[in-house]
Amino acid sequence: MKTIAKVLNSATSRLEMCGVDSPRLDAEILLAHVLNCRRLNLYVDAEKILPLEKILRFNELITRRLKKIPVAYLTGSKEFFGLSFAVNENVLIPRPETEILTEFVGEYLRGLGGKVTFADLGTGSGAIVVSILKFVKNSRACAVDISPKALEVAKFNAEKFHVDDRLEFFCGNMFAPLTGKIFNAVVSNPPYIPTHELETLQAEVQSEPQLALDGGADGLNFYRRIISDAPNFLIAGGLLAVEVGLNQAATVKNLIVDNGHFERVEIWKDLANIDRVVTAQKIE
Repeated sequence: MKTIAKVLNSATSRLEMCGVDSPRLDAEILLAHVLNCRRLNLYVDAEKILPLEKILRFNELITRRLKKIPVAYLTGSKEFFGLSFAVNENVLIPRPETEILTEFVGEYLRGLGGKVTFADLGTGSGAIVVSILKFVKNSRACAVDISPKALEVAKFNAEKFHVDDRLEFFCGNMFAPLTGKIFNAVVSNPPYIPTHELETLQAEVQSEPQLALDGGADGLNFYRRIISDAPNFLIAGGLLAVEVGLNQAATVKNLIVDNGHFERVEIWKDLANIDRVVTAQKIE
């Protein structure tokens, strides 16, 4: 006869011994997932006896977590911008720092008034594009990803949050499937990890699709392509906004300045005071 408290403590110890970064939090999230309850209920009902099938299911997830499979893949969901997005091994797990990019673009589009359009390049789970559409009711969007399996996840999320009627999906490489279209804004959180650094990433990150991580030899391949092509897809005064990796902001800013088609090139910090987003507007 095992209570919630005993099962939780045992799992926490197992995770801790194997060097998992946040053993207690991970155990709580996974047990709450199995029991379909809030984490608070694990403490309110700490002495409740758990059915054997729930314990077995929970232990199965803990065993997989010990293999450094990310918690979000185990639960099939990740919160982003106040919404719970479906995720799986075919998409990058949304990060809190990407909310800075999402909020900036959303506020920019909201400020324009009237009907606005934007493109999300490398949409993955659709977290960015769906969040913006959810909170900017007068917007429409095009979402592009080279992975058909990633697009399946993004489509599911678009339907889940009822924005699919304002969103078109395209399978292709960056701007390639958008020829002839023009937007008020282009947003992207592209792959930006230098290829040689991929094998040094923590095990959990290595479980995520390399296609969504590998930014080429210096991590800047996709920025060069986006910056080169973006002027052809933006209206005059249109916004280009990209997330960047550690120590990349100044270089990406310089690439935009050197392009010659942009002005008001700025760098924005995330909540950890790290340069995270670079924005610019097409010269009118």
